[in-house]
Amino acid sequence: MRVLVVMNFGPDPATPQRGRWVVDQVEALKHGGLEVELFTFQPGRNNYLPAIRAIRRRLRSTEYDLVHAHYGLAGWCALLAGASPLIVTFHGTDVRHRIVGPLSRRLSRHIALTAGASRALFTSEAGRPGLPLEPGHNAVLPCGADLSRFGPLDRGEARRRLGLDPGSPCLFFPADPGRPEKRFDRAGEVADRTGATLLTGGGIDPGEMSLWINAANAVLVTSDYEGFGLACLESLACDVPVISTPVGIAPHVLGGLRNSLCADFDPLEWSDFAAGLLADDNPRTPGRARAERLSARRMADRVALAYGEMLDRAEG
Repeated sequence: MRVLVVMNFGPDPATPQRGRWVVDQVEALKHGGLEVELFTFQPGRNNYLPAIRAIRRRLRSTEYDLVHAHYGLAGWCALLAGASPLIVTFHGTDVRHRIVGPLSRRLSRHIALTAGASRALFTSEAGRPGLPLEPGHNAVLPCGADLSRFGPLDRGEARRRLGLDPGSPCLFFPADPGRPEKRFDRAGEVADRTGATLLTGGGIDPGEMSLWINAANAVLVTSDYEGFGLACLESLACDVPVISTPVGIAPHVLGGLRNSLCADFDPLEWSDFAAGLLADDNPRTPGRARAERLSARRMADRVALAYGEMLDRAEG
């Protein structure tokens, strides 16, 4: 099977980790025996028309069994380039955004399969509608985490390698503080209440993310919404406690997990819970096994199965 994957969310110097989850899925699909080519272009209105032309040239020069786009606007570019059959996986902001969200829901009526990175994207969240549900036309296709890059490390050693005080309790906000839906303000309030050092993500190289996670007593996922929630999964792969709002996969993977919390944001509850973890020299949560259920390899197998089922329906 030959597949063209289209994405408009690739890395740049300021955000080297951006879109890594799609790259990990492409590599896992290749490992599973599929022929997969990745076409990536940067976001921005000036890039869409050139992308449509470039995708059209690829479709004319190479025969693909299907095209799989990630994110709604990349899906529109693939559709306008003539991609068919077309699968689009939506990841979060492309569903919840006040402008892009309606475009994504409209796109879903013109493609072979509408996929969400989590079930949450098919429901309303934070007052924003989800993707439409249509029998036989929907799937949940996460990208998963490449667990080869994540695992428990000695917390003191991780801090020393990052130039942090080995004895200073800290919390980690794994997102870009400038993204309003990630709610950095909430993480700041918890840090202020507990007196913890707050580490922040946004420009961390993917190869160093495991160090930052392991350096923290806990990871804070304070988002209003998440399409999937890869940071939660990566933290669990390191057995690092997670305190998260009930977004994306968090309710599924954190339920009943010792030293982790999934609850609506409440400054007092979250701060009290975090304080207990900050008082522990080496707080851990037994999360690795749960993360393995949603690894990039396993999710790629799921995607490959969806490809086959969709093509079988088209032939039938």
